[in-house]
Amino acid sequence: MSKTTAGRFFEDYRIGDVINHAVPRTVSGGERAMYHALYPARTALYSSDEFARACGLPQSPVDDLIGFHIVFGKTVPDVSLNAVANLGYAEGRFLCPVYPGDTLRSQSEVIGLKQNSNGKSGVVWVRTQGVNQHGAPVLDYVRWVMVRKRDLEAPAPATVVPELAAVVPAQALIVPEGLDFSTYDTALSGEPHRWGDYAIGEKIDHVDGVTVEEAEHMLATRLWQNTSKVHFDGTQRADGKRLIYGGHVISMARALSFNGLANAQMIAAINAGSHANPCFAGDTIRAWSEVLDRAETQAPGVGALRLRLVATKGGRDVLKGTDGKYHPDVLLDLDYWVFMPL
Repeated sequence: MSKTTAGRFFEDYRIGDVINHAVPRTVSGGERAMYHALYPARTALYSSDEFARACGLPQSPVDDLIGFHIVFGKTVPDVSLNAVANLGYAEGRFLCPVYPGDTLRSQSEVIGLKQNSNGKSGVVWVRTQGVNQHGAPVLDYVRWVMVRKRDLEAPAPATVVPELAAVVPAQALIVPEGLDFSTYDTALSGEPHRWGDYAIGEKIDHVDGVTVEEAEHMLATRLWQNTSKVHFDGTQRADGKRLIYGGHVISMARALSFNGLANAQMIAAINAGSHANPCFAGDTIRAWSEVLDRAETQAPGVGALRLRLVATKGGRDVLKGTDGKYHPDVLLDLDYWVFMPL
C-alpha cells in the first residue's frame, strides 16, 4: 500500500466535508524578519513593540497577512494541491492579532462545488478558520479554487454555489482588544494622513514597483508551507512557467500601498478578492487604491476605511474594459477594510 498521497482531486470533495488540516505552526520573530525581507513592509504597528504599546496592544503583532498565509498554507495539501488556480476570496474577517509565540492551525468546510463545462476540472468553495493555541479564532474566510479531476469519467456532483456577502458590514468588524489610536503618532508612522483625510472615490497611485524574482516567490511560498504544485513544478503548466502564489501578489501590493496609506495599520476584513490574471517571474508589480467607504468604530480614535487595492503588472490605473473583463495587466482586485487613526 502506498504511503504517499497525490492529494485530493475535484471528485473527492463532498458538500459538508470538514477537513482538519495537518501541522500546526508556531509563529516566531523569524516570520516577521523574513516577511520584511520579502516585501517592502514598513507599517509601524508591525515594526515596533513600543509603537504597538502606545496604541494599546501588549506588543507588536506579526503582519496580518502572515497569519493569513500560515492559515492558508495549512489548507493547501487538502484543498489546492492539484489546483489549476486559486480564484477568489470573500467574507474574510481578522478576529484577533497574531503574536510571536502563538501556534496556528486550520480547519475548512466544503460549502460549494461546480464542475466546469470541459469536464476536466471544477470549482471548490471552502470556508476556512484559523485558531490559536487557546482555541480562539484568529481569522476566517471563504475561498474558491479550480481543481483538476483525476478521473474525467467521474460523475459531476450536484452544483452548489454558495451565496456570499458582497461586503463584511462595518458593524461586524472586530477591533482588537485595547486598540486605542487617540494618541497616535503620525511622525513615527511615516505619514500625516488620517481617516478623515480620505474621501470616498479618491484614488491613490502608490508609485513604486517591484519585479518578481523566481527564487523569492518560491522562498515565500515555502515559508508558508504552501505545497501547491503549480508554484514549484514547471511541468504542471503547458508553458513551463511556475505560477506566482496569489498571496505573494497580495502581500507585495499591500506593502507597496504604504506610500499613500502608511496609517492603514491593521487589516480588519477581506470583502472580496480576485486573482484576475496570472503572475510570473519577471513581471513588475505596481499598485493603486480606491477609497470605497468609511465607518467609525467604538474604539477610541479608531476609524475603518474600505479600500480597493489593485495590483497590476505595469499598467497604472487600469482595471476593466468596456466589456467588463479585467485588463490583461491586472493581477489582483482586492476589496478590504483597514483600521486607521481618526
